[in-house]
Amino acid sequence: MNIRMILKILGFLLVIEAACMLPCLLVSLIYKEHDFIAFAITIAVLLTAGVSLYSIRAKNTNLYSRDGVAIVSMGWIIISLSGSLPFILSGAIPSFADAFFECVSGFTTTGSSILREIESLPKGILFWRNFTNWLGGMGVLVLTLAILPRAGATTFQIMKAESPGPNPDKLVPRMAQTAQILYSIYLGMTVVLIVLLIIAGMPVYDSLVHAFGAAGTGGFSSRNLSVGAYNNIFAEVIITVFMFLFGVNFTLYYYALKGNIKSLFKDEEFRFYAGIVIISIILITVNLTGPVYGSIGESLRHASFQVSSVITTTGYSTYDFNLWPTFSKAILVLLMFIGASAGSTGGGIKCIRVLVLLKTVRREMKKVLHPRSVNTVQVSGRNLDDGVMSGVTSYFYAFFLVFVVSILLISLDGKDLITTFTSVVATISNIGPGLGSVGPMGNFAEFSDFSKFVLSFTMLFGRLEIFPMMLLFTPSFWRRANI
Repeated sequence: MNIRMILKILGFLLVIEAACMLPCLLVSLIYKEHDFIAFAITIAVLLTAGVSLYSIRAKNTNLYSRDGVAIVSMGWIIISLSGSLPFILSGAIPSFADAFFECVSGFTTTGSSILREIESLPKGILFWRNFTNWLGGMGVLVLTLAILPRAGATTFQIMKAESPGPNPDKLVPRMAQTAQILYSIYLGMTVVLIVLLIIAGMPVYDSLVHAFGAAGTGGFSSRNLSVGAYNNIFAEVIITVFMFLFGVNFTLYYYALKGNIKSLFKDEEFRFYAGIVIISIILITVNLTGPVYGSIGESLRHASFQVSSVITTTGYSTYDFNLWPTFSKAILVLLMFIGASAGSTGGGIKCIRVLVLLKTVRREMKKVLHPRSVNTVQVSGRNLDDGVMSGVTSYFYAFFLVFVVSILLISLDGKDLITTFTSVVATISNIGPGLGSVGPMGNFAEFSDFSKFVLSFTMLFGRLEIFPMMLLFTPSFWRRANI
């Protein structure tokens, strides 16, 4: 393990985080609020620590798989710890456990919150809270790779460990260029969303923070009632569409921009993802019409928004779906597990893994009927080798191991089963709201500090695809470390 190079990149990461706080400092100064002092102190601390670490000389600049995993897992913990400083120093969230939970929730694009009241917080703090959603959406380290000097092919190990999904695609030979392409598409879509929300009548500041939450599929809002506070159907439709779009694999957008638009519709994961969304919207719309809403149009409006919000693990809400019929809530909980596409900003297990699992089950059923037949699993016309299949299966085992252990630990708080179960679903799938007291109109404030730390790491486990975080706590992972 190349310790010096790991520390060097972590130092550069802190410098990037400090730079990302500058817009928040500017917002504080514009609104003439006291939180600018907290940002100024935090920026100074991060720059000092970051420059010191980046100044370390490394004889060997190569990064290997173990190094990439260490940089990603340690990096996300470090940026969450340092990112919580403005909350603590400003007094907005004085408790360390609460501030750490809120910051992890932001960077992992979970959107779960310990805040009972949001609108009274300083504008700069709210801006930082939502900006962490946007930074975490594409990946903080992907941004670092896009800027890092001399970032080369060896940095593929970093992106591989951070990117959501089984395997990130190299769009161009150099990894830094791939990161730059992805962030350019991400930034362009975010700007379009901001402009459309302003046109729809949402205030500029609110358009910015809600665009950050929708783009990063994080779901933090500047309003207590989330998007529902505006009762603006045009803004809701825009956010619904863009949440869906940010749940698509960004590689497909690159190919579409290169002129290969057919690749979007040929991609089997995209068809699976779109199919689940359409079917879920239809089923929930039918279920809501009558018992909850008086017209199909009203049911369709709220069903489409919540389905898009939940499957992409954004977590925005226009209505308290805690009050919906059990059938509709059951569909939403299922969507929480499935999640969006690999290579998107969404969380969850990912559609590609669910698709591969279903195809594997079908293959095993065929083997029972025809023991001598040779059946391969194909996705988008490509045969999947045993390594990919084994990786998907191992991920499911690891996912549910973390899931079960987390439920047992959280159950020590003595909450009801629905609240306990869905609080873990909401955090490990990076969705945000659950059911019960952690529903769309609830929060995580009543959990103990112990549970908040458990749920914070559950969010990190979910965002980093389980294994990087598991390896960080494995003693054998740290053997043969070179200084």
